[in-house]
Amino acid sequence: YLLSTEDPDDEPELLLHVPFTEAVAIKTLSVQGAPGRPNGGRGDVETSAPRTVKIFVNRTDLDFETARDMEPTTTVTLLPPEHGADYGTIDYPLRPAGRFQSASSITLYFGDNYARETDPDGDAIQTEIAYVGFKGKGTNVKRRAVKAVYESQAMMEDHKVPGGEFGMQNPIG
Repeated sequence: YLLSTEDPDDEPELLLHVPFTEAVAIKTLSVQGAPGRPNGGRGDVETSAPRTVKIFVNRTDLDFETARDMEPTTTVTLLPPEHGADYGTIDYPLRPAGRFQSASSITLYFGDNYARETDPDGDAIQTEIAYVGFKGKGTNVKRRAVKAVYESQAMMEDHKVPGGEFGMQNPIG
């Protein structure tokens, strides 16, 4: 389980960064919010499922303040936990699909939870997530250093074409 901070002065936020070992094309996001627990649950902590998630692609420089203010790749409104309690996880399609075709990392920002609907002072209630998953496929493109040779001046002897002078094999005529 993932839990936001316990400090009642803080927002019930979670920031999850997921790096991939190769570029991936992601089709759906699966999130299962933990069903809200009243006080007296595990560890006497009241919790609630997340309400929205901002998704950022290929961003490794995010903190809470930046994630709050920055325009995400997309935002997904999650269903209340009672909709998926008996069925497991819910798959949310990621749109527009083109933005998720070559992702090397994904950052998920869960900024609020369902406790705020019933309690205007829902800041004191922590956000809890039971499961996060992705469906898609690897592109078999790994990020590696490229070995390249750069020439400041062309060396014609390195670029010879058999049977032609300076690359001209069959003159047009």
